[in-house]
Amino acid sequence: MFDIGLQEMLVIGVIALVVFGPEKLPELGRRLGRAMREFRRASDEFRTTVETNLKLNELDSPPEPVVEPPSAAAVEAATPTAALPSETDPYATTAPVAIAEAPAEPFCAQRGSRLFHKADCQWVARIPDADRSWFKSVAEARDQGFVTCPVCEPWEPGG
Repeated sequence: MFDIGLQEMLVIGVIALVVFGPEKLPELGRRLGRAMREFRRASDEFRTTVETNLKLNELDSPPEPVVEPPSAAAVEAATPTAALPSETDPYATTAPVAIAEAPAEPFCAQRGSRLFHKADCQWVARIPDADRSWFKSVAEARDQGFVTCPVCEPWEPGG
């Protein structure tokens, strides 16, 4: 960028020492360093903002379908009684089956987002548990400024 060698740097340093004096030169160097650091931080922030805005125009990949685990009745019906571990066979094991319970509230939204979804919408699986906001009704979600999801189009019967 600047083609400055050692001799030119020494001349600039001597001129700065004469103009500003030995007492103010360290403070001037600190100010120059802070200004360069702030400029670099601002340019990095600007770059990330531009990259983020450019990524908004890219299409999201469709969410993966949510596979619900089998119900307890289906597991019991599919498990033969002879395959159950007995107290006489200590090496027999069965894997625990996780049974998902439906949330009490039928509608969900992500904090910081503007869309809300039905609890069984495939987009809900992409929302981290900590960022989920649950609603009991469509009206409650709309009162908080959320808009219906165009994929699942949440609605309430009779409403």
